[in-house]
Amino acid sequence: MSDFSPGQRWISDGETELGLGTILNVDPRSVTVLFGASQETRTYSNRQAPLTRVIFGNGDRLEAADGWHLTVDDSKEVAGLIIYLGEDDQGERRELPEARLADSMQFDQARDRLLSGQVDRNDWFDLRFRTLHHYHRVEQNPALGLSGPRIDLIPHQLYIADEVARRHAPRVLLADEVGLGKTIEAGLILHRLLLTGRAERALILVPASLTHQWLVELLRRFALDVTLLDEQQSLAHGETNPFESGQLVLASQDWLFANPERQAQAEACEWDLLIVDEAHHLDWHPEHSGPGYRCVERLAARVPGMLLLTATPEQMGLTSHFARLRLLDPDRYHSLERFREEEQHYVEVAEAIDALECLPQDADERVRVAAVIDEPDSLALLDTLADPQAGPEQHVTARDQLRDQLLDRHGTGRVMFRNSRRHVGGFPERCLHVSRLELPASYRRVLRRLERDEDYLDELLIETGLDHPDVLVYPDVMYRAQPHDPLNTEPWWQFDPRVTWLLERLADTGEDGFADGKVLLIAHDRETALGLAEGLRVLGGLHAPVFHEGLSLVERDRAAAAFADEDEGCQVLVCSEIGSEGRNFQFCRHLVMFDLPLHPDQLEQRIGRLDRIGQRHAIQIHVPVFADSPGERLLRWYREGMDAFSAPHGIGSEIYAAFGDALAESLLDAASLEDVITETRMLFEARQTERNAGRNRLLELNACRFDRAEAVIDAIRELDEDRALPRYLDQALDIFGVDSQELGRGIVHLQPGSHMLDGLPGLVQGEEGFSATYSRSRALARDDVQRLSWEHPLVREIMGRILDGAMGNTALALLKHPAIPGGRLMVELIFSTHCPAPRQLHLNRFLPPTAVRVLLDESGANLSGKVSFTGLSKALKKVRKATARDLIRSRHDQLRDLLDQGEAEAERELPSIVEAAQSRMRRELDSELSRLEALAHHNPAVREDELKAQREERAALDAAIDSTRLRLDAVRVIVTVGEDD
Repeated sequence: MSDFSPGQRWISDGETELGLGTILNVDPRSVTVLFGASQETRTYSNRQAPLTRVIFGNGDRLEAADGWHLTVDDSKEVAGLIIYLGEDDQGERRELPEARLADSMQFDQARDRLLSGQVDRNDWFDLRFRTLHHYHRVEQNPALGLSGPRIDLIPHQLYIADEVARRHAPRVLLADEVGLGKTIEAGLILHRLLLTGRAERALILVPASLTHQWLVELLRRFALDVTLLDEQQSLAHGETNPFESGQLVLASQDWLFANPERQAQAEACEWDLLIVDEAHHLDWHPEHSGPGYRCVERLAARVPGMLLLTATPEQMGLTSHFARLRLLDPDRYHSLERFREEEQHYVEVAEAIDALECLPQDADERVRVAAVIDEPDSLALLDTLADPQAGPEQHVTARDQLRDQLLDRHGTGRVMFRNSRRHVGGFPERCLHVSRLELPASYRRVLRRLERDEDYLDELLIETGLDHPDVLVYPDVMYRAQPHDPLNTEPWWQFDPRVTWLLERLADTGEDGFADGKVLLIAHDRETALGLAEGLRVLGGLHAPVFHEGLSLVERDRAAAAFADEDEGCQVLVCSEIGSEGRNFQFCRHLVMFDLPLHPDQLEQRIGRLDRIGQRHAIQIHVPVFADSPGERLLRWYREGMDAFSAPHGIGSEIYAAFGDALAESLLDAASLEDVITETRMLFEARQTERNAGRNRLLELNACRFDRAEAVIDAIRELDEDRALPRYLDQALDIFGVDSQELGRGIVHLQPGSHMLDGLPGLVQGEEGFSATYSRSRALARDDVQRLSWEHPLVREIMGRILDGAMGNTALALLKHPAIPGGRLMVELIFSTHCPAPRQLHLNRFLPPTAVRVLLDESGANLSGKVSFTGLSKALKKVRKATARDLIRSRHDQLRDLLDQGEAEAERELPSIVEAAQSRMRRELDSELSRLEALAHHNPAVREDELKAQREERAALDAAIDSTRLRLDAVRVIVTVGEDD
């Protein structure tokens, strides 16, 4: 007969989540167990039941079925059942039969699991310790939250993200020029706030045309799962609030601003961060405001953190710019007139900062600087800088400190960040190549009639459904829209000379040819792109994938990947206007504009697919135009009116708003075009002059502190080059059941194995998984390849499951060593600091879970300093679980004593850990708090609620760190065996 008796308590070795089981029935062949907490019944073979008897010892705290607790100090056995003796929480002596133990008792804690005979594999224990070690190290890295996203390491973007994400409930305006990465900056800030616990929910409002672009950017660059909400999705939620459907919600401004009911639902939710793109479209005047502005204003009053994005903060004038700042801080920016007065002061401050460079050589410049400062500390620095007797090092130090003070204390630098290309640098040269081609007869026939007959244009627009002036600029679209014309008997690409021109350039190996590199071709219309690809195939035998808005996300990825492949990829990728939005093709240097867009912003978006920081080559922009056509006149307006091809300037929308109608009328009238170009140039130069003076100069100086940016980049590179990550992840993937296949060039493909644990991000049984790389550069070149880092969702999920669960927190192993007799016992205990605190405090930057390792021999001697974890792990041998349970049972009392001794040894380490964390916290927060308090006396942009939150955070962190305790995280029993065993 077995040792089973009805009423005994056992646990399942293979299904510990079932909880505590009770023996219901025993016969010579089987045993039946009821797991009351999960209402499951299992029947096992009597001889091979995977069960472990639960026996508690002195000091254990037990829960009774009716809710009271007992601390055990003795036990007795009656008819095969254990009765525990001890005191309840009121100090009364009581007895608790094992049959009356609570079914819900779990054995997740290492001590309970070990003493109840539950042991895991040694490689699980090893992975758990290494996870704790790496988590401790990574959480303290100053680049946490910035190293994982798939981005280039661009100083100004990382500086802004680091500066803003450090603040309590940041409220700022991101106003970098076009192409400098405002979306990336906002994504970095959001990513860090989420990863550090300072934010949990965010609402992102963008123009309808940009919702897909934002969705793709957040997913591909930042691995953020965003809920895209529209009216159809909202209706699917019935009576419930649709804005509660996700932690991160992305919605169209056009949809939300037009729907008061949905606005009320959005305002009823708890958000930590509000992000508004293209914020200059929010309409406000002192007398009235538009529905969009009013909606954002109500949300801004409820949401602690806020990011406004615009490349053109003054596009609608100073009043519009004041309106944005008013959303961020209505107490600070309450008077438009006062704001106008402050604007006049910014020119003086900018000139004073420039004058610092002339001291001490030009003593007259001291007057210019002194005119804008009156603080004693600043005047003392100015005296040092103007003193010719001071040494060069003193001058440099004084200049840097005084410059920083002026930037901190004047202007809107704390609430607004604006970088320009001239300040950032590192952008490639743009080279424009224009090819004038003869207008084919089929196009010329229609254009000549349009020039002679004004009524014909109206007829054509009604007949084709096209917009004016699209019908003039895109002749192939106009041609396709007249199928009834008896002269239109062949596809447009068979006679259009632009197709022949393109084929000749693709085959040309000379300076004017494309044979030396990849070619991105963009056409305005999707049908034009599809027809062009067909023409290249039929006329030139050339395969060119088409990238357009009708493709699914996966199809676009495949087309982009085929284009990106250096060796076997296609030479040409044909894109429609909308299809290429948001994509990065900076590995390519030839851009062919098959036609020209009508809006300057769309022109810049096209060039922006290639013109990015990190582009290694000059960008070759090729534009084939028909001589004396509307397309050539549009080209002249771009070149001569606003230098649109040389560099982005961010005022294209304003210029188009001013001259778009006049331009449309002049496309058929060369004489009137001259006036449009002249007036456009005058407005362009005036706006450029305004933007280069005063506050913009201050903002450029303050928008990137390069020393700080380089420190962040160095910290990111430290994580990028961490060789421990591939080793760690290989071990973790093997244990979690994920198959990894090398694809070459540093790329691996991960897919679910046959026994993979459920719920891993990106890995679902029955699906193909994903390709990934550790290389930042490879991930940037391939949209279809994810980048593995310590911040990747898969890595974070694996680490979280290990640290938050019981996986690997017990083990038993054998050690064979010639110098150690067999039968000896050692215990390896891993303690971890435990410090409950709200996530938003981000305690881990000062005190992440910290491991304390204690290795004891059976006599209680501490061997931790003599035997390393790695060295010991390599010498250990695995043991069968049944044997492990027998060994634990036979050494039960000895193990209890060693566990108690180990806890006492670990406690000796705690004071130094707490003291070091307190020092780190005080050193960082006290200096920042002092700086902000001093700054608040000079710059009203430092909000009082920010100072209050900083003080409260410091006090809360001080109390949390002081309450730190140690708890046993994992324990491994090691039994020595002799040479003959």
